[in-house]
Amino acid sequence: MRRIKGYVAERELVIKLWKLGFAVMRAPASGAKIKKAKYPDLIAIKSSKVLVFEVKSRSKAESIYINGEQIRKLRDFADRAGGHAFIVVKISGDKWRAISLEQLEKVNDNTYKISKDALLSSKHLDELLRELKLISSLEEFIK
Repeated sequence: MRRIKGYVAERELVIKLWKLGFAVMRAPASGAKIKKAKYPDLIAIKSSKVLVFEVKSRSKAESIYINGEQIRKLRDFADRAGGHAFIVVKISGDKWRAISLEQLEKVNDNTYKISKDALLSSKHLDELLRELKLISSLEEFIK
């Protein structure tokens, strides 16, 4: 069930970003048999800016724990692509939220955490895209 929920969230985000003019590719690595591959759930490119996303979906706002290897792979991919890495979270009934890797709390070498408070105080994805000058308020309204 969790895998289906994640897939639905990834598809929703792909459609949203595509409508906003991004070139978007879904490239989920979880469950893949390619252990050495280092790629994120989504890659979005617009105006020569590369965004890489690890996508999470939750029914309610709660702390999220993320495997350290996932974060290392996400960071490595973003560095190689010259892009920006984010964890994006869809909470049921709320807008997408974007958390930069710098905002993650390191629990230990193998685990990172997004606390409930950090999640609720994080930027909405639309706000982040406006700050990066990748969308305008009018463009967001029209789409």
